[in-house]
Amino acid sequence: MFYYLVQNLFPESIFSNLLRYITARALFAAIISFVFVIWYMPKLIRGLQNRAVRQIVRDDGPKSHLAKAGTPTMGGLLMLMGIAGSILFFCRWDVPQVWLALFCLLSFGAVGFVDDWLKLTKKNTKGVSFRWKMITLGGASLFAAYLMLHLDLIRPEITIPFFKSASASIGLWFYLWAFLVMNGTSNAVNLTDGLDGLAIVPIMTTAFVLLITSYVTGHAVFSTYLQYEHIVGAGELTVVMASMIGVGLGFLWYNAHPASVFMGDVGSLGLGGLLGGVALMTKKELVLMLAGFLFVIEAVSVMLQVGSFKLRGKRIFKMAPLHHHFELSGWPESKVIVRFWILSILFALLALSTLKIR
Repeated sequence: MFYYLVQNLFPESIFSNLLRYITARALFAAIISFVFVIWYMPKLIRGLQNRAVRQIVRDDGPKSHLAKAGTPTMGGLLMLMGIAGSILFFCRWDVPQVWLALFCLLSFGAVGFVDDWLKLTKKNTKGVSFRWKMITLGGASLFAAYLMLHLDLIRPEITIPFFKSASASIGLWFYLWAFLVMNGTSNAVNLTDGLDGLAIVPIMTTAFVLLITSYVTGHAVFSTYLQYEHIVGAGELTVVMASMIGVGLGFLWYNAHPASVFMGDVGSLGLGGLLGGVALMTKKELVLMLAGFLFVIEAVSVMLQVGSFKLRGKRIFKMAPLHHHFELSGWPESKVIVRFWILSILFALLALSTLKIR
């Protein structure tokens, strides 16, 4: 909207020329998104407190978490609004990837919103059943995959990082792949979101990697030089990822330990679904796994814990996801958070190395 207004009203201005560059629009999107969250989050927190929209804490978790009961939740709703607004204001509307990214964000966020709302109204931690969550999220991911193929945005194949032009065509199995990528990412982010500020920094580091790879993939010269497949329109996703980093920084201001607000499932599922969708549209799914390997570790720890208990009747960890294991092992919450942040940065650097190590 803003992009087109400037282009139509002031076509020859310096600002109009500046907005033609994706990098400039990405920078503006990040800054405006950050200011938006910083400005409106206190108002949202007061509104959530007045309406008693507060976190329900599991009674079987670490005892130190019982003090978090009553902290406002669903702060992720403001983050989704910031990203959606940036998409509408700073992205080109004639690029299908832009609207598909918005769909991924809002559809997965809507499921998270319903999940949060049921938890709050029922005063328990269950919310939407696992079955219905998989059906709704699965439906959204399959529809997104259909649009990607139907609009010829990408080919149904998996690109292998660290190898030149290495890819594997998977045909209709792409639908299953898209289901696993988007659902796996959103649920892994959701599992990681268990400590103050723990999830939002890995989300931002992962978004930064996808920002770089989206820009390279959408740039004809850079993609050729780095031997990446050039995907027309992928560069606009740079703006989307920049906006995610902007809202993430703004949210961290209030979510840092001790948190004043939690993102809730509306935030974790919405942001996770968007990360998965962008990775699919740029064919960087395996790069996403490298950049977000902390999410993979957290999700695998839960699967190992559940599988071990069902098969052997014994637990591998003191508690899952993995961050709770370290808490119960005596690590202070702040130490767990910062060390996991460090790991997320290292994983992001490893993922960025795929740009040149090929």
